[in-house]
Amino acid sequence: MATENNHNPELLSLDTGGTMTDSFAVDQQGRYTVGKAQTTPDDESQGVIDSFNDALGKWGTSIKGGSGTLQGTVYSGTAMLNRLLEREGDAEIGLITNRGFEDAHRFGRGIQSWADLSYAGRLHAREHEHPDPIVPRENIRGVRGRVRLDGTEMVPLNEGEAKKSIADLLDRDVDVICVTLLYSYQNPEHEQRLKEIAEDVKAERGDETPVWLSSDQNPVRGELPRLNSLVLEGYAVEPSRKQLYNIEDALEQRGYEAPFRVLTSSGGTVAPDHDWLVETMISGPIGGIFGGEYLADHLDVDNLVCSDVGGTSFDVGLITEGHYPTRWDQSLAKFMVNIPMAAMDTIGSGTGSYVRVDRASNRLEVGPDSAGYLVGVSNEDSGLETPTVTDCTAMLGYINPDYFLGGDIPLNVDRAEEYIEDQIAEPLNQDPVETARGVLDIVERNMTNELRGMILGLGYSPENYTLASYGGGGPLHAAGYTRDVDFQDVLIPEWAAAFSAFGCATADYSYRYDRSLDLVIQPDMSNAEQAAEALTDTFLGLKEQAIEAFERDDIDIEKTDFKPGVRMQYAGMLDDIEISIPDEMWDGEIAAEDIELLIDKYEEEFAKVFKRAAKSPELGYMITVAVGTGIAPSPKPSIPDEDLVSADDPPNEAYKDGREIYWDGEWHDASILEMEHIQPGNTVTGPAVIEAPATTILVPPGFEAPLDNNRIYHLTKQ
Repeated sequence: MATENNHNPELLSLDTGGTMTDSFAVDQQGRYTVGKAQTTPDDESQGVIDSFNDALGKWGTSIKGGSGTLQGTVYSGTAMLNRLLEREGDAEIGLITNRGFEDAHRFGRGIQSWADLSYAGRLHAREHEHPDPIVPRENIRGVRGRVRLDGTEMVPLNEGEAKKSIADLLDRDVDVICVTLLYSYQNPEHEQRLKEIAEDVKAERGDETPVWLSSDQNPVRGELPRLNSLVLEGYAVEPSRKQLYNIEDALEQRGYEAPFRVLTSSGGTVAPDHDWLVETMISGPIGGIFGGEYLADHLDVDNLVCSDVGGTSFDVGLITEGHYPTRWDQSLAKFMVNIPMAAMDTIGSGTGSYVRVDRASNRLEVGPDSAGYLVGVSNEDSGLETPTVTDCTAMLGYINPDYFLGGDIPLNVDRAEEYIEDQIAEPLNQDPVETARGVLDIVERNMTNELRGMILGLGYSPENYTLASYGGGGPLHAAGYTRDVDFQDVLIPEWAAAFSAFGCATADYSYRYDRSLDLVIQPDMSNAEQAAEALTDTFLGLKEQAIEAFERDDIDIEKTDFKPGVRMQYAGMLDDIEISIPDEMWDGEIAAEDIELLIDKYEEEFAKVFKRAAKSPELGYMITVAVGTGIAPSPKPSIPDEDLVSADDPPNEAYKDGREIYWDGEWHDASILEMEHIQPGNTVTGPAVIEAPATTILVPPGFEAPLDNNRIYHLTKQ
C-alpha cells in the first residue's frame, strides 16, 4: 500500500456498506491507498468524505487538496437495498396494468415466498411468506386492452378507462405512475398511448407527476419481474438518488469537478441521473466480483471464488474460466426482478451479526439481523444490549481493542465478556470463552457450507478453485471458513478491506440496454439472413440509446465504443446464456454468415456451464434477449508489483507487543505484526495476527501467510 507523498489522485471509488464506508484511491501511476470510516446512514456524504480523507491523508492530501487531478469517482453501496429491506421508501406509487391483473403484484410468484431464506428455511413451508406488496391495492388500476405474445393487438386499449384510471391515481396524490402491460416488450403501443393520455390529463390539471413505462425502462420478457423492477425503481431508488446528489454536492463543495458515477449490477457505471437506477441497487457486494475478475486476469487464475465478509452478510461469487456468469432470475428483498446481475449468493452472516440463545430450543442463534455500523456491545457508545460476532472475536484476542478502525472506535473487551457470559454462556451452562469460540464455529461453518453448496451445486469442485477473501472481516475469518475445504490457494490482498471499492475502480463508464427478441434460428440456418437483419436493427436501436445517454453526460462519443451481446439458448430450453458478440462479427451490422459464428460461440459457452452431452443443435436456437453496451474507458488501478526480499522473517519494526489468542481449545502466545511494515517475500507464521487500521488477518497455529510481490498474502496450512 502506497503511503509516501507526491501522489496525484486520479480516481476514487467507494463502497458504502451497512457498517463501514470503504474507499480506494488510485494515483496517476496506478498506485493506491485505502481508507475507512463509519457509515453515516442519515447522511451518507459525511461517511464518504471521512473515508476519502482517511485514504488521501496517507498521501498527505485530502479531497480538497487533491481535486485538481481527479478524473472521476465511483460509488457503490447497499443503501438502496437497505431502504427496501427496511421499508423506508417514502414514495407513494400508482400502478396501471391490464384489467384482471390488478392483484399480480400482491400475489407474486411462489418463489417469492422462500427467496433469500436459508437452505433450512426453504425446506420448511412454515417459514415461507410472501413479501408485503410495495404498492397498496387501492393504488392499482386495471385497464382493458390486450396484446398477444407475438405483439399483435387482440383487444384495443380502452381509452376511457385509461383516462379515468389516471385521474383516479392523480386524485390519490401519487408520486409516480408506473405502467406495466402484458407483452409490451413486444409491442409498446398500448403503454405509449396510455402515457399520451396521461400527459393530456396532467396538462388539464397542471400536474407534473411522472409516468414511467416498463417498455421504456426495461423491455424484457417476464411480466412480474418487469413490474417489480419498475415499482422498485420508484420506491427505493428514487429516494436514494437524493443521497447520491448529496454526495456529489459535498464533493463539489470541496472543489471536486470530475464525473461522479454509480456502479451497476452488470459491471458498468452510470451517472446518478440515469433514468434506470434500480440496476445499481446491490452494487456494493457485486463490486468485489468485478475486482475478483480483474485480479484473476492479472494473476492468470482461471477459476476464482470471491468471498466477502462484511458487517451484515457473507457474499460469494464464482469466476470460472475467467468470467463470471450473469443472472436474470435474482431477487431483491424477496421480489423477483429481471435486471442483469453478476451471479452471487448471500447469507445473513457477518461480523456485526447479533448472537442470542433461542429460548425454545436452548441453542445458539447467530443473525440474520446485524448491529451494522454500531459494531457491538464492546463499543460503549453504541447503546447496544445484545452481543455480536465482533464482540466474540475481540474476547478471543483476535482484534486489538485499541486499534479497531485505527483506534477511532475503542472496544471494551471486559464489557463484551460480561454480556456474552450473562446472555449466552450462563443460559447454556458453558464456559464464556468456549461459547465465544462456538459462536465463530457456527458462523464459519455456515460460510463453509455456503461455499461448498455454491461450488458443488454448479457441478464444480473446490480443488479446482483459488479463493479470494476480502471485506473488513474476510481476512479475520478466512482460516476458519477455508480450513475444511481444499482450495488450490487462499488469497488475501493487502487491500482486502476496500476490495469492493477496488472493484468499482476497475469498471468502465458504460450504459447497458436490453431488449427481448425471442428470435428463432432454424437448425438448417434457412432463416439466417432474416435473423441477421433483425439483430442488426435491434443493435442499432440499442446503440442509439447508449449514444443519447453519453451525450446527456457530455461524454465525447468518439471516445466510446459499442459492445453488442445476446442471451441465447437451444429452442425449448428453460435456461439461456449471455454471450458477447465477437469483435470480428460487428462492424455496424450482423451478416447472415455471422450467425454460424455466433452459434459456435454459444456452444463454446454452453459447454462451460452444462454437460457437453446436453447440446441439442437439432432443436435449433433462440436468441431471447439482445444486449447493447456503450463503453467509455476509465482509468484503472495497477496491481502492485514489488521486488521480493530475501528474508523469510518480517523486519523487526513489523512486530508489536504480543498477546494471547484462543484457537482449538487453548490459548496461544501470538506474534502481532503491523501490516504496512511486512515486506514482499516475508512469511508470517502462526500463531500470529497481522493488523492494519482497516482490517485484521488471523494466522492461527498450523498456518502461515507468505506475502508475494503483488502484496497478496497466501494463507496456507503448514
